[in-house]
Amino acid sequence: MASILSSLLSLFSGGGASSEKAEPAGAEPQVHAGCTIYATPQREGGQFRLAGRIEKQIDGDVLVRNFIRADIFSSSDDAVECTFRKAQQIIDQHGTSLFSDGEKTRQV
Repeated sequence: MASILSSLLSLFSGGGASSEKAEPAGAEPQVHAGCTIYATPQREGGQFRLAGRIEKQIDGDVLVRNFIRADIFSSSDDAVECTFRKAQQIIDQHGTSLFSDGEKTRQV
């Protein structure tokens, strides 16, 4: 009985398992200044938070810089577009220091 009520509640609150994904499918990666940018907007209810990762291969190792920002969008496409712009800005602002610490992965 409780599972039926839970299912009904999730239908009305938008929490149905079939309609909710952890992350929407991102776009094809882009290359900027020798770095590969992946847009991975995060679903939050009916909106998408700007999120992505920047990767660069250095001496055979792939170094990863993840980022999440406060920006929220109503469409996945808008979130992806702005993610690429934000990643390019991060790369341009940090320059070589973005990967100079040699850490395999970290937040920026």
